[in-house]
Amino acid sequence: MANLLYLVHRLPYPPNKGDKVRSYHLLRHLLQKHRVFLGTFIDDPDDEQHLPTLKALCPDLHVERIAPRRAKLMSATGLLRGEALTLAYYRNAGMRRWVEQVAQAHELQASVVFSGAMAQYAQPLAPAVPMLVDFVDVDSAKWTQYAPAHRWPMSAVYRREGERLLAYEREVASQARRSFFVTPNETALFLSHAPEAQGHVQSLSNGVDADFFTPDPARANPFAANEQAIVFTGAMDYWPNIDGVSWFVSDMLPRLRAHWPRARFYIVGRSPSPQVQALAGQHVVVTGTVPDVRPYLQHAAAVVAPLRVARGIQNKILEAIGHGAGGDHRAFLRRSHRRQQRAGPAASRGCRRFPAGAAATARCAASPGRRARPRGPPLRAAGFQLAGPPERHRRLPGRPPPTQRHRSGGPLTCAAFPACSTPRVCAATTARWCPASTTSKPTGGRTKTTCTSNPAWRWATGACR
Repeated sequence: MANLLYLVHRLPYPPNKGDKVRSYHLLRHLLQKHRVFLGTFIDDPDDEQHLPTLKALCPDLHVERIAPRRAKLMSATGLLRGEALTLAYYRNAGMRRWVEQVAQAHELQASVVFSGAMAQYAQPLAPAVPMLVDFVDVDSAKWTQYAPAHRWPMSAVYRREGERLLAYEREVASQARRSFFVTPNETALFLSHAPEAQGHVQSLSNGVDADFFTPDPARANPFAANEQAIVFTGAMDYWPNIDGVSWFVSDMLPRLRAHWPRARFYIVGRSPSPQVQALAGQHVVVTGTVPDVRPYLQHAAAVVAPLRVARGIQNKILEAIGHGAGGDHRAFLRRSHRRQQRAGPAASRGCRRFPAGAAATARCAASPGRRARPRGPPLRAAGFQLAGPPERHRRLPGRPPPTQRHRSGGPLTCAAFPACSTPRVCAATTARWCPASTTSKPTGGRTKTTCTSNPAWRWATGACR
């Protein structure tokens, strides 16, 4: 049993929002075989009631409190120091002292960091204590995305934050033994900004608890009998969610109601901001905190995620699919499980792709030894790209034939596909999913086909989008 230091930026319980779901299941996974020293913050007074439960799960628990308003003021010191404001927001003397005490009193085998801002507490211990960092998303890209959507001076603040935070993320990744992101897209985005991290960064995707998010006939319908409920779930004090529902109400709901007059939009989530509350009306319901989101997902006519600014995977989509949105989810789960069993030793390469509910669920997010290969109508209906080894995909009508050759005249080789992750995948891809036509360019004296010019590769593996 190893001693692990686990640093999380927000109390990982209850698992009722995106980051908490991932950090909670990771904690449970680590506790199975290790002693975990958990250091975390509380930024919501409602979370205080859950401390006894978390303490029972993880006895070696240290919690510091953050007052969001005060922390935002303190983060302004980052402007004077030339650092990311996020680092100053989470800088806490009590947390630093606790980490030092744990390191002195116990021989730590590794530190596990959830969210890049918490790496500031583990960096002084490295490299003596190996550091594993779960960035989850490329957080710096989120702030950069915020900039064009806001007026000056906030646009300048957000743009600066994106630049400074990216520099820090690169620094942390260079010191970490291994870094993780929630999707291959996020991994590729980070490597495009930090090529020096190649070989030390990988994807660790999310799952969904398919047993918990399963339709139950006994679950009461929260909607009126004569309405067609359209549901959005999420924390409604989070700006991308606020922006998404505001856009949906103003731009999309009137168009939908022109075809479906009984349509009604339900915004389900805690802490609705004044802007969200102002949306409430005859055709829009703002519920605030609800004891259980499952009735809303189960009985909805449609579940939407109209996010214009977002990173990584949206758990709300996975949870909706768990309730059957987009197809027969139980049949989908069974097919996924059978394909995983047939994969044999190849599945041990890690949980590289897990875009929807499957039997692996949170175990996939927590265990790098599992790999799910979902496909089929539920995913296509939900707007997901297919994933997994190309040789296991069903060739759809109109897709390129398997015998196409490279336009240079020779057969396609691994060299033509820079995105190939392994020779096995590359061989399968070039043998079965050659594009009907490619746009090639000479590189170093030879012709290569890039991901962006190869729609068949992009469709077959989801490696490039």
